[in-house]
Amino acid sequence: MRIARIVPLPLVVAGCVSAPSATPPAAPAPRATAAHPPGPQPVAPPTTPEAIAVSGGLRVLLKASAKGAQIYACKGREGAPTVYEWTLKAPEADLFDDDGQRIGKHYAGPTWESTDGSKVTGALRSHVDAPDATAIPWLLLDAKSTEGAGVLGPVKRIQRVATWGGKAPPSGCDAAHAGAETRVDYTATYYMYGP
Repeated sequence: MRIARIVPLPLVVAGCVSAPSATPPAAPAPRATAAHPPGPQPVAPPTTPEAIAVSGGLRVLLKASAKGAQIYACKGREGAPTVYEWTLKAPEADLFDDDGQRIGKHYAGPTWESTDGSKVTGALRSHVDAPDATAIPWLLLDAKSTEGAGVLGPVKRIQRVATWGGKAPPSGCDAAHAGAETRVDYTATYYMYGP
C-alpha cells in the first residue's frame, strides 16, 4: 500500500491586486427623493391678513391643530360691575400634528406645552375677525416666555388661524348666574415661529 505524500505549497502574498470582477459593485444606498425626504420638512406659513402676518425672517418651527374648548366665566364687566358678560377664563385643548398624533396641550396663560417638555406663553399682539363669523378671531401673539430646550424653546411668534367655534354664548350670563362657567368647543391651527 502506497501512502501519498502531501507537500505543503508556500503561500505567497504579493501586493493587493484585484482581478476584474464579473459582478458590478453594490449600488449606493438610495438618496432621499422629493417624495420621501428625510426628517421633518419645512412648513409653509399660512396666508393671512397683514395685521397678523409674521415678518422679520422668522420661519415656521411647528404647526399644531388644536381641539378642545374655550372656557368662559360669567362676570361683571370691568368698570361696569352690574353689567354681566361671558369672559374668557382659559383655553383647554390637545394639540395634534398632521398625522393626528397628540404632540402637546394648550391651556391658561395662554400656554402651549409640547410632549417634549418645552413650553411657550404668549401675549396678544394683534387680531382679526375670523372669516367664519361664528368662530373666534385669528390672532398673532408674541412669545412672552419660553421654557425647555425642545421645539417650543426658540419660539418668538404664534399665530392662531383656521378657527371653528369657540365664541362665548350670546346669552345666559346675568347677576343670577355670576360665577358660572361654560365650555364652548373649538378647533384652530397654531403656527409657531422662530429663527
